[in-house]
Amino acid sequence: MIPEDLIKATRPMVQFDGLSLDVLDPGAQAAFWQAALGGGALRQEGPGRLRIDRIPRRPDAEILRLRQVRNLPPDGARVHVDLRLATQEPHALADAGAKLVRSPGDEPWYVLADPEGNEFCAFPTVDDRPPGVFELVVKCESARDLARWWSVVLGGRVEEEGAAVSVIGAPEFPWDFMVFDPVPDPRPVRNRLHWHVTLRDETPKDLIAYGARLISGPDTDEDGWLLEDPEGNRFHARAAGRV
Repeated sequence: MIPEDLIKATRPMVQFDGLSLDVLDPGAQAAFWQAALGGGALRQEGPGRLRIDRIPRRPDAEILRLRQVRNLPPDGARVHVDLRLATQEPHALADAGAKLVRSPGDEPWYVLADPEGNEFCAFPTVDDRPPGVFELVVKCESARDLARWWSVVLGGRVEEEGAAVSVIGAPEFPWDFMVFDPVPDPRPVRNRLHWHVTLRDETPKDLIAYGARLISGPDTDEDGWLLEDPEGNRFHARAAGRV
């Protein structure tokens, strides 16, 4: 039998389990993001809670939960997705309700906002790679430190490209990169977009010992514990084996 300490040393602390977006109107936001993501089954998870998953020909963990809230904090896009377009221009996203924030210029991508003002980046097609989300971007003060922290938590390895630092190859992470992009200022308000993980163990004690901060939980619903990483990015963690 493999010793438990060795198993923990060679397995990530958690598995990535999709994203969660705070919204005012779950139905309208679901319609937009189904179009933006290229489909996906929609199901009710509870009052004011919808979930988009099982997107055709996409990774299993490409999940988007929509959680209704009464008030939204300002959106500074501190956490956002980047996606590849199927064409050179984002006409399909505009038709679905996206607003143009910035056209390509010195930076060769569009910045768009969904109907509730959540910004994301859209890259014109340049090769035969499929359209859709390809990275999750986290703006933070210390990109190297936070990337290394999440590489231990999720697995994978760290790669640097200029000032940005990425985690790649994490088991169950659905996209090419989890990018940590340095910015000079601390995060002023909570992120609208955050993520979920499934714990290796029954409680998040190892995560807390490693530097995560417990905010609340466990909840009675599937969200489990609410935690923050060392720079205050919130994420939900549920116990191993819980569906």
